[in-house]
Amino acid sequence: MITAGSIVAFSFLTAVISAQAADTMKAFPPAGEGMVRYVLQLPKQDDESVFRVELMVGKTVAVDEANTYFFGGQIEKETIKGWGYPRYTVKKLGPMGGTLMAVDPNAPKVDRFVRLGGEPYFIRYNSRLPIVVYVPEGVEVRYRIWEAGAEVNVMDNG
Repeated sequence: MITAGSIVAFSFLTAVISAQAADTMKAFPPAGEGMVRYVLQLPKQDDESVFRVELMVGKTVAVDEANTYFFGGQIEKETIKGWGYPRYTVKKLGPMGGTLMAVDPNAPKVDRFVRLGGEPYFIRYNSRLPIVVYVPEGVEVRYRIWEAGAEVNVMDNG
């Protein structure tokens, strides 16, 4: 049963959470000229140590279906002075490269998300702080949540 007291308590809790999120965002300035700020607030998990966040920065580009493409560039992690919070920046998206498989020149192009080359970029899962990424205009930021399974295997020595 919903009572007036529970509604007031819920409203107070919502206001406190919103105020905390607003206070946290003070550490992250708006994006500079030619840049865009992306913000991701993760939901709380019971055991956040088994989760990781994969950041994917890139663009949707019309390419052929046969080749694999990537952009030059890198995600840089910075610690915000005075706050100790991390933020992630891609200063510029480098040239696009890819494999060189021969393709029928009349084959239709497909829209595909082409991301930064190199190893996947994983960060710790932390629902208490937003993940803030600054990228040039026209660049997209996507993410994927990874979770470790409960099964742990033993390696053979040898």
